[in-house]
Amino acid sequence: MGSKLVFTLCLFFIASAVTAAADYVRSRPRKKLEFPWSSKPASFPQQVHISLAGNNHMRISWITDDKSAPSVIKYGTSLGRYGSTAQGESTSYSYLFYDSGKIHHTVIGPLEPDTIYFYQCGNQGPEFQLKTPPAKFPVTFAVVGDLGQTGWTKSTLDHIRLCEYDVHLLPGDLSYADYVQPRWDTFGELVQPLASARPWMVTEGNHEKERILLFNDGFESYNARWKMPFKESGSSSNLFYSFEVAGTHVIMLGSYTDYDIFSDQYNWLKDDLSKVDRDKTPWLLVLFHAPWYNSNEAHQGEGDKMMMVMEPLLHAASVDIVLAGHVHAYERSKRVHKRKPDPCGAVHITIGDGGNEEGLARKYKNPQPEWSVFREASFGHGELRIVNSTHAIWSWHRNEDDEPVKTDEVWITSLASSGCISEKSDELRRILRAS
Repeated sequence: MGSKLVFTLCLFFIASAVTAAADYVRSRPRKKLEFPWSSKPASFPQQVHISLAGNNHMRISWITDDKSAPSVIKYGTSLGRYGSTAQGESTSYSYLFYDSGKIHHTVIGPLEPDTIYFYQCGNQGPEFQLKTPPAKFPVTFAVVGDLGQTGWTKSTLDHIRLCEYDVHLLPGDLSYADYVQPRWDTFGELVQPLASARPWMVTEGNHEKERILLFNDGFESYNARWKMPFKESGSSSNLFYSFEVAGTHVIMLGSYTDYDIFSDQYNWLKDDLSKVDRDKTPWLLVLFHAPWYNSNEAHQGEGDKMMMVMEPLLHAASVDIVLAGHVHAYERSKRVHKRKPDPCGAVHITIGDGGNEEGLARKYKNPQPEWSVFREASFGHGELRIVNSTHAIWSWHRNEDDEPVKTDEVWITSLASSGCISEKSDELRRILRAS
């Protein structure tokens, strides 16, 4: 009887080990973060964040309670010594019974690449420091969408802090304020330690709409607080724009503004793509919120209309990687086009797993589509390191017991180093010339 018991126990432990290896037990959602009130002088800079603002320039944004505080930045390359000063602009907004503070946006530069600068906002408060991106490869992007303000958000941000990245990319759903405007303020304070040190380049998600019929057209809070380089890239709207950094052209599109062939966004996109020089920027990335390739049961088909209009253009332009959010899970595709594997198509990555309060989207459609390579419903973040003009490495890091666990990793070869761009040159010219 004793030997049978031992044998039975061994079988139990072996079965348990196999099950644990095969089925990752996903962590539960965490509560919203609480932000205790703290008294600050009215002119004290709050919610400081930076973004790229054209060639060799950076936009510094912050908020003060003092409506007379100046939109001035002092900056320099030595601690506590500022050899340069820049004057910016300011705005504010009202939303029902909420009045924002004074929102400052000041552009500094020209700046040297790959250099640490020290700066002070509005002649008040602490000294901050930022690092400009490199002018050439390698360059590293931290990527995460659907952040929110939960315990998992904090875990994700702590993990990103450990990543030696140059630019943060966020494909929509920032604060999850959802009409409660003070939540925009607490989000700004939450991300300030990271967003004040490296440029955060964001695009809007559905939670940024905050539209109230007859009172508000939507995106008022987002547009006022998170000003991106849309004017610098020839766009008419903060909801879509582009920028370049270290051999990479990045296009940020809007899933929740007009995108049909007659829209400002579509025609701006055609114009922007016509100017891309793949000798200068061999890598071409696109971000938007609602994914086009999604085998999760959540948000099925929500990106289909935009995909129908824009995928032919992005495919003809030989986009390398498309990054999206919205679905609260992770998924990576093969190079794909028209829902089939295509060596000249884009790699599509859904990374809406930053830590939002709504929890994870746990159910996937089966069987797994041929184009889908890896999928998992866990919180985490991504890192894209573009090594040179031909190769990049993508990795996804799961939040596991507050430790970043590298769970998916793949080398990606640029389409500029293949024959795809020349093969599709006629197709691209035809689409760009179409009225």
